[in-house]
Amino acid sequence: MIRLLPAIFLIVSFVFISLKDSTSLQNQPTTKSSKQVTKEVSIDSLTAYQTKNLVVKKLSNHVYTHISYLNTDDYGKVACNGMLVINENKAIIFDTPTDNKSSIELIKYVANELNCEIIAIIPTHFHVDCVGGIEAFEKYNIPIFLTYQTAELLKKNGQFVSSTPNEFDDTLILEIGSKKVYAEYFGEGHTKDTIIGYFPDEKALFGGCLIKKVDAGKGNLEDANTKLWPETVRNIKLKYPKVEIVIPGHGKWGGAELFDYTIALFE
Repeated sequence: MIRLLPAIFLIVSFVFISLKDSTSLQNQPTTKSSKQVTKEVSIDSLTAYQTKNLVVKKLSNHVYTHISYLNTDDYGKVACNGMLVINENKAIIFDTPTDNKSSIELIKYVANELNCEIIAIIPTHFHVDCVGGIEAFEKYNIPIFLTYQTAELLKKNGQFVSSTPNEFDDTLILEIGSKKVYAEYFGEGHTKDTIIGYFPDEKALFGGCLIKKVDAGKGNLEDANTKLWPETVRNIKLKYPKVEIVIPGHGKWGGAELFDYTIALFE
C-alpha cells in the first residue's frame, strides 16, 4: 500500500495540472474581438441573395442594391451597382445587371422571393454596365424607360432595343403602390445622358456612375464631361440636401459625403 502512494500522487497531480491548463485556455481571448464579430455579422446581414453572378443587399425597408460584375480590359473585374425599390408588391429597378444571365437571376429573385411585379427598368445611361441585361427584361415584357438622349446614344452605338421603350425628357415620376419613384436629369458628367434615381420616402438616391464612392479614382472618362461634372453633382446636392442613402455606380454606398467627394475629385 505504501508503494502505491507515489503513483497515486503523480496521477492526481497530472489531472490537476490538466484541468488548470484547460481553464486557462478557455479564459484566453479569441482571435477575433467582439467588435470584429459584430461588424462582420452587420455586413453579412445586409445580404439578401448571393451567387457568383449577382448579389442583392437590403439597405432599408424598401430599397436594395443589386451588384453584378463586368470584366474589363482596363480595370479587371468590376462590381457594378443598381438600385431596386419595392412597395406593395411592385418593384422598380435602376440599371440592369451587366448581362442577361444575372438579369434573369434578379428578375426571378424579385418575383419569387420578394413577391413583386417589376413595373419598370430604368437605365441611367447608355454604357453596358447599365444596359447589359436589357434583353432579359425585354424577354419578360418588363417596361423599359429611357431618356431621349439615352435612346439616341444606344441607337448610335448599335445597341438596339427591340421593344419600343417609354422615352422621357428630364424627369420621370412613377407610382409604385402609394409611393413615388423619380428619375431625373441634372446635367452632364460621366456621360451626357446620365440620370439619377430617387425614392423620397427613405431619402435614397441612386447616383449611378455620376457619383463616386469615397476614395475612388475618376474611372472611365471616354464619354465624360469633366468640366460640368462637379456642377451637375452640386445641383443634385442642392435639391436633395437631406439624402440618407447614396448608391454610387461602383463600390460602397454611403450618404451625402459621396456628393462632396465627387465634386472635389473633378474640380
